[in-house]
Amino acid sequence: MSDAPTIFQRRILIGAGLCVVAFALVGLRLVHVTLLSTWDNGRAATAIAARADLTDRNGELLARDLPVKDLYARPAVFWDKAEAARGLSEATGASEARLLRAFNTAKSPYVLVSRQITPDAEARAMALGLPGLEFERGAKRYYPDGRTTAQVLGVTDPDGGGVSGLELGLQDELRKVPGGKVATSIDMRVQFIVADEMAKSREKFRAVAAGAVVMDVTSGEVLAMVSLPDFDPNLRRLNRGDSQRNIMAQDVYELGSIFKIFTFAMGLEDRTFRPDDVLTIPRGYKIGKHEIGEAHVMPGSMSAWDILAQSSNIGTSQIALRSGGQRQSQFLRSLGLLTPLVTELPEKAYPLYPKRQWGAIETVTVGYGHGISVSPLSFTAALATVVNGGRRIIPTFERQENGADRRGEQVIREETSIKMREMLRYVATNGTGHNADTPGYAVGGKTGTAEVPGPNGRYIKNALRSSFAAVFPMHAPRYAVLVLMDQPKATKDTFGFATAGHTAAPQAGRIIQRIAPLLGVPNIPVPTKLAAVPAP
Repeated sequence: MSDAPTIFQRRILIGAGLCVVAFALVGLRLVHVTLLSTWDNGRAATAIAARADLTDRNGELLARDLPVKDLYARPAVFWDKAEAARGLSEATGASEARLLRAFNTAKSPYVLVSRQITPDAEARAMALGLPGLEFERGAKRYYPDGRTTAQVLGVTDPDGGGVSGLELGLQDELRKVPGGKVATSIDMRVQFIVADEMAKSREKFRAVAAGAVVMDVTSGEVLAMVSLPDFDPNLRRLNRGDSQRNIMAQDVYELGSIFKIFTFAMGLEDRTFRPDDVLTIPRGYKIGKHEIGEAHVMPGSMSAWDILAQSSNIGTSQIALRSGGQRQSQFLRSLGLLTPLVTELPEKAYPLYPKRQWGAIETVTVGYGHGISVSPLSFTAALATVVNGGRRIIPTFERQENGADRRGEQVIREETSIKMREMLRYVATNGTGHNADTPGYAVGGKTGTAEVPGPNGRYIKNALRSSFAAVFPMHAPRYAVLVLMDQPKATKDTFGFATAGHTAAPQAGRIIQRIAPLLGVPNIPVPTKLAAVPAP
């Protein structure tokens, strides 16, 4: 018969049992902390959505997720909460007042100090020697080109979700291929040039806002889109004078005389006039109780060529009336100008136009670009349709393989499109658009100067909105360029004029001169005229 265990053996067995229980509890705690929710109602880990890179059409990086950390603190273990708040504020840039208030009133054991801190900020926080600091891995979206692509790319929220621009519009694609790449239609070479030129022009003319679009008229790819004022997407805050609004996509404007392009295209399509027809231009042209005037003195009669080239309101009004309001409404709708434009950009605009009555006066004013407001992007797409052979174009911000032909249904006859190219080229060589004519690139286009409507429904005195709609090369159109300047001011160089021929047209010409070689558009030498040799 064995001896009974001694008191010391019993104590050893009890101690061993307690150790087993303790280790079991520690193991359970570790499993719970790592795999399940915390037992102390602590913070839940934030799920950061991984996103693909955004690139331009040539593979240049536009946006990428960079690894960062979020800093949390456990104020219960601080020996001096005020000192901790002050130190963490200096280390991370967080508000000291917010931190101290959160430390004193926190209902959760954890308080968020700062999100997406840099490695330098992490090192400064660690150097404080505070207990209870925890760092959670995350990601921050970085935009290498900063302001240059701000509105078109948009931004993400701290959790990696798209908030605006293509970050929101291409959200599904960006999340399908985390760590991969999504190519946009943007060409950063063109984007930089357009941004540079528009910034210079806005400053020179002290414009309230300015913007430009460059679009392939066959594929509909948007190669550049600039909207000023802009903002720095890397700061996650707006400085004074900044704006996140993309005026080219989500704002609507009365664009003035560039709308005459559609009036002339409609007349050619309806065969209500021929370019060589001569129309009488009276001094005053009355529609009911309204009288149509001209921006400057016109001759008593003009050919249709010159009515467009010199931008006669009265001549254009007569052409618009020959088709009538119902036809005008139908024609503009066929070009997509009376419905919101749907693209990969989530920002869109709703056009304004006569809805209750579309009579003679509405037909006339719409004919020369007043009484109807559309987004600049919608206008550019309609312009592309007019010049590309007459087939519908829907803009896209995704790169198309090998410059795919994305032209849709036939909207106007091809012969109408060809004749409009000739007429727009004439505007640049013999009309108000001559300052946009770039030697060797056969530019065509139309100036537009519109009065700016005020809050009371009346137009603001001496406030103009100037634009130039350009296409090049005109004999075989490849690209459309729309330049818009909101309330530019006259300068000595423009002889006191702030109209489109002196502000927007030269700007479009400079853009084309710089981007055409990059886009592979051949420069056609201008024919040289030799001096006549006098007879002996």
